[in-house]
Amino acid sequence: MLSGGVRVLEGLSRWLQRSGQVVLAFMALTIFYDAMMRYLFTAPTTWSLEINSFLLVYLAIIPAADTLRRGEQISISLLPDKLPPRGRAALFVVISIVGVAFSAILAWRGFLLAQDAWLHEERVSSVFGTPMVFPYSILPIGFGVLAAQFVIDGLRALGVAGGWLPPERLQPGKAETEDSQRVEL
Repeated sequence: MLSGGVRVLEGLSRWLQRSGQVVLAFMALTIFYDAMMRYLFTAPTTWSLEINSFLLVYLAIIPAADTLRRGEQISISLLPDKLPPRGRAALFVVISIVGVAFSAILAWRGFLLAQDAWLHEERVSSVFGTPMVFPYSILPIGFGVLAAQFVIDGLRALGVAGGWLPPERLQPGKAETEDSQRVEL
């Protein structure tokens, strides 16, 4: 049961990561188009800045769960590197608990923002008039999946701390993905 849920979450995380890649490509094209229109034809777009502002938030939040799953987030490893495997696992349990709490609060508050924007039909006061429910929906989706990933990482760390799992399972990105390489500085 748990491994099936983990596979579903990993698939969702990968899909969200790829959607972030598509969004980044779209942003590059629209910013280039806006720059060309602005400086070559003195006819800037009215929508590019607004859309790309929201998509920048998308890029920061939506791929976060897959980044955590693969262990590619920015981290300071001075303390964990000095601890034995079970101590490192205990530290990661605490980090996961804090991560779940933080992500769950932001997912819940983001849901309330999106719900309020939906009920009151809030829009951006611009020519394009983007409904605010769309950018606000980024928060509960991204932070909800991130909270679930923290739960999975916390359970793995708990298994290592308790001696039920081998210490290698604590290394994010090693067992789960073969397609990426970690860069150690």
